[in-house]
Amino acid sequence: MEVTKINERLIVDYKNFLNKGKTERECVSEIVKMARENGYKDVSEFKNLKSGDKVYITKMNKAVALFEIGVGQIENGMNILCAHIDSPRLDAKQNPIYEKDFVTYLNTHYYGGIKKYQWTAIPLAIHGVICKKNGETVNVVIGENQDDPVFCISDILPHLAQEQMKDKASDFIKGEDLDVILGFVPPAKRDENQSKDEKKDAKEKSKKTILAILKEAYGIEENDLESAELEIVPAGKARDLGLDRSMILGYGQDDRSCAFTSVAAMIETRAQKRTTCCLCVDKEEIGSVGATGMASNLFENMVAEIVARTEPAYSELTLRRCLERSCMLSSDVNAAYDPINANLYDKENSSMLGGGVAFQKYTGSRGKYSASDANPEFIAIVRNAMNKANVNYQMAELGKVDQGGGGTIAYHAAKYGMDVLDAGVAVLSMHAPWEIASKEDICQIYECNKAFLVIDK
Repeated sequence: MEVTKINERLIVDYKNFLNKGKTERECVSEIVKMARENGYKDVSEFKNLKSGDKVYITKMNKAVALFEIGVGQIENGMNILCAHIDSPRLDAKQNPIYEKDFVTYLNTHYYGGIKKYQWTAIPLAIHGVICKKNGETVNVVIGENQDDPVFCISDILPHLAQEQMKDKASDFIKGEDLDVILGFVPPAKRDENQSKDEKKDAKEKSKKTILAILKEAYGIEENDLESAELEIVPAGKARDLGLDRSMILGYGQDDRSCAFTSVAAMIETRAQKRTTCCLCVDKEEIGSVGATGMASNLFENMVAEIVARTEPAYSELTLRRCLERSCMLSSDVNAAYDPINANLYDKENSSMLGGGVAFQKYTGSRGKYSASDANPEFIAIVRNAMNKANVNYQMAELGKVDQGGGGTIAYHAAKYGMDVLDAGVAVLSMHAPWEIASKEDICQIYECNKAFLVIDK
């Protein structure tokens, strides 16, 4: 396989996207910014849409779709790129701040599939929003600037970990122990003459100090955290990995590697006969649930808005035909073959770092459960488009059949009757705080997405 020249501009922009988009809300904000800079407008600004018009639709600031209207009839279907923008992390609980023996903690609940022990003893940042009763939304980012404090989850020192080390890796860090250290106030000098209330005040001094800092910085009270969405993520920027700088180490590459390259391809490609769409959704890591996940009516409602503005009169049948006749690349990362753990993989059916786009006919687990299983006729169409565009690709599975597995959003789109194929990049250390991807693969999926958007199916 010939290695292509790396698109350095794309890689720089991609790393910047990873740095600025560590939550779904931040990703949507960055995507809308990119779109508006390239001529896209909010769909609400249009009463009618015509060929060449470029619009975007957002949902709860956590999902977004870009559309460019083609010259053909919308009922003949669209070419769709779809990826998710949520990533495994820790979320603050509803009543999150407490003090225990002079240390103040943020109580958390982990989000998505993680190895809990990987989140201890590393620098963490807090990103999110706090919504006050008066309607004001306060944006929070702490831990990313050089002068910011960072946060951490403590772990047991090896000298006292004999019992801990006897547990299974899934058990020796409990979910309830993933509480983030926010601050510490040393105990006051012992005073036998202190009253009971004075001793109580001294024990709660650390929490009061933290709440005072939050009030001064953000103008919030403790009960405002009841309507907050605070995500705890690894602190720090995406970096080049390796002496040859061939790889990228960064948080959230599952699945922001696919989301960013889909958006970038959408912006760079002009719609032809078929209307094009780039859809970035939320909640994939917890089953695509909720109003911003692919299992909802989110996408159907978005397309209905487009149909209503492109047709003389809205028709439910036109919407159904449009969805059924569309085709989609369901972009999500795949497990990269790991030479250190080769026994987990069927090497001939694994995706390799630098091997180009990883196409997966099916995902799922336990006998293809939760897979859409793409039709070979559609795969052949995609292969032909990739060959014409000189895009490197590989056909792959996640790992050995009985080793495990995982699903994507593909089967949620396939319910409309459209053709869907899973496509993505190979990633090492998937779902770890820091994931590894090849620059070559990032460039190849970008070229793949551009080639797919102009397929005349």
